[in-house]
Amino acid sequence: MISSNTRKYTVVSLLVNGVSHDVMIRSADTLLYTLREQLGLTGAKYACGNGDCGACTVLVNGKPMHSCLTLAIESINDEITTIESMKHSDIRSAFVANWAIQCGYCTPGFILNCHALVNEHPDADDEIIEEWLKSNLCRCTGYQEIKDAVKSVLEANKLKAKENSNLAQ
Repeated sequence: MISSNTRKYTVVSLLVNGVSHDVMIRSADTLLYTLREQLGLTGAKYACGNGDCGACTVLVNGKPMHSCLTLAIESINDEITTIESMKHSDIRSAFVANWAIQCGYCTPGFILNCHALVNEHPDADDEIIEEWLKSNLCRCTGYQEIKDAVKSVLEANKLKAKENSNLAQ
């Protein structure tokens, strides 16, 4: 532990986007603060600060988490995924193709949340999609384009699975 001006810092290793990073944190530092200020990963946004909006969403071990509520020290030994690693993901491409963006502030959180949704619920119906989308807020869209993006990825994944099944026979 390193002491500095009565604040105590600890050097820890965090696995972010497949790369291990040594960071110096205080016990009260949030994962959002650490990602943005220590690692320069600014895709997760600070907005409400209390977990209501989802703009700070990242994946921790594949599950969506509000990084404004998660302490960095809680994420030791976890796999953290941020929007910066999603450049070539199917869900990101679907957001662009379906115009599921407006101002873009909430988009990184939605993309990560929807990525986890399609991985966890490959047969998601409208009810499941709507339930998952409740964890993120957007003031610019009516959510229809986001739902369309999710559905397009789910349908594409089903087609790929069917093609793979036919090839195996």
